[in-house]
Amino acid sequence: MPIFEYSCQQCEHRFEQLVMGDAAPFCPKCHSQKLSPQLSVFAVSGKGASAASDVPSGACHTCGDPRGPGSCSLPDYD
Repeated sequence: MPIFEYSCQQCEHRFEQLVMGDAAPFCPKCHSQKLSPQLSVFAVSGKGASAASDVPSGACHTCGDPRGPGSCSLPDYD
């Protein structure tokens, strides 16, 4: 079940949504289906890599989103 990132064309809210099967995604803020898909930020960890050194300063500590903590709608536990 893939998670996609979207930007609402109506209210400009950016969010992530789990999309299952033929379900049509919608904005959780205004419920519009006029959405623009966004490029997702993802993390890859290799052997010997330190998660703390891989995250750019100022980025979300949960997912590495360069927009900063809370931008991805995931809780920031740092």
